[in-house]
Amino acid sequence: MISLSLSEASKAMMTFSGILQTELGDQNRVFASRGSNITLPCRLHRQHGMSFGSLGMRIKWTKLSADESLEEDVLVSMGFHKKSYGSFQGRVHLLEADDDDASLVLSDVSLDDVGKFHCEVIDGIDDVIHEVTLEVQGTPFSFPGVVFPYSPRLGRYNLNFHDAEQACLDQDSVVASFDQLYEAWRSGMDWCNAGWLNDGSVQYPITKPRGPCGGANARAGLRNYGQREKSKSHYDVFCFTSGLKGRLYWLVQPNKLMFAEAVQACQDDGAEIANVAQMYAAWKLNGYDRCDSGWLADGSVRYPISRPRRNCSPTEAAVRFVGFPDKKQKLFGVYCFKGQQ
Repeated sequence: MISLSLSEASKAMMTFSGILQTELGDQNRVFASRGSNITLPCRLHRQHGMSFGSLGMRIKWTKLSADESLEEDVLVSMGFHKKSYGSFQGRVHLLEADDDDASLVLSDVSLDDVGKFHCEVIDGIDDVIHEVTLEVQGTPFSFPGVVFPYSPRLGRYNLNFHDAEQACLDQDSVVASFDQLYEAWRSGMDWCNAGWLNDGSVQYPITKPRGPCGGANARAGLRNYGQREKSKSHYDVFCFTSGLKGRLYWLVQPNKLMFAEAVQACQDDGAEIANVAQMYAAWKLNGYDRCDSGWLADGSVRYPISRPRRNCSPTEAAVRFVGFPDKKQKLFGVYCFKGQQ
């Protein structure tokens, strides 16, 4: 069992040697696709020829939360002792290409892995702290993509920050960043409900100023509520998703379906019921257009309009939201999604 933390080990060696060299490595950025394996680089650059070789190299990898307020342990290595943590168990190991290599190999990359990783290495009187940012296709660092507002079945302003993170993940997306919402606003996004962003702030984009949305005389832009208490404050959320790895389509059926029948119908067609992020991506990135209300995986009913027209969406291109109807109502069709093989 490892009982001495790296920070404690660092202090102990500081006391012993009197000189502990600390090097802040360059801030690297590594790109990966979902499901792939990736190496996060980290090396010890020795400043001295001597070291406490008997103690061995001590390595600690951690991951910062989106707002950088918390650190999650990823892997700790002290001599022969190596331990991974949480969702990283079984997915991480050290590359160990040579005696100075502390690079981390991460397998089966997912949306949850996006963000900043810290590598701390101590070997004798040599020390390095290195930061690596992992960017994953379909994350807040990746473009092109689409930002979309989301609220749950309970209605608007029912999500604290942690619920908001889960709501986006449930839609195969992530909480959007300020830069992404800003770009969406520049592209014409106008939405009067305030939503969480991944830095813990609450904002909303307005292109057409009006009374209920900050005032008719206010300038167009992002309305900013500032940082909010993550557990007690409740808002909607802005999610981000990138390009589709598959095809969203309307499933032609002779009859309208209740929700359970819709799920089964997609499965019978060798697909799955589509989620909200997939509909927004198909609409925004592929120009998908269909004037039929259909079930989605969260129990909502929506339809995508790229060509505004009467009886569909007469004034604007949009993903139209019908609501969260009773799942036993046989009033709607279904949108399915087939992933790439």
